[in-house]
Amino acid sequence: MIKRPNHHFATMLLFLIFAAFMRAKINWDALGITASLACAIHCALLPLFLTSLPLFGVNIIHNLFFEAGMVALAFFIGSYSFYHGYRRHHHSFTPFILFSLGLLLLVLKLLFIHYETWLLIPAVTLIVTAHILNFRYCRIHNHAHSDDCEH
Repeated sequence: MIKRPNHHFATMLLFLIFAAFMRAKINWDALGITASLACAIHCALLPLFLTSLPLFGVNIIHNLFFEAGMVALAFFIGSYSFYHGYRRHHHSFTPFILFSLGLLLLVLKLLFIHYETWLLIPAVTLIVTAHILNFRYCRIHNHAHSDDCEH
C-alpha cells in the first residue's frame, strides 16, 4: 500500500506563511531609501557598465520614460511615508521639506540633462536624509499627540 502525502501539513504551512506575510508591516522609509539609492545607482553607475546597449537597440541610459518613472516612484513612496510619519508620529515638516527639495532637483535633472550629475548628487542626498530623519523622528516619538492631532 502506497502512503499518500499529507496535504493538510502543506496547506497549513502555506496558510501560516500567507498569514505572516499579511501581518508584516512595510517600512516605507526603508523602501524610500532603497528606491532613492536604486535611482542613484541607475543614474551614476549604469552608464559606466552598459554603454554598449545602444549597439543592440536598447536605450535605458537616458530614457526619459524610465527616468520619469523613477521620479514618480520616489514621489509616491516618499509622499506616503512622510504623510504617515507626520500624521501618526512626529508632526515635523523638516523631512517633507528636505524631500520636496530633493524631488525638485530630480525634476530639474530631467529637464537639464547637461547638469545631471550636479543635480543628482544633492537630490539623492536630500531624499535619503529626509527618509532617515523621518525614520528617526517616528522612532523617537513613536505615537505623538499634540493639540492639532486628529487621531
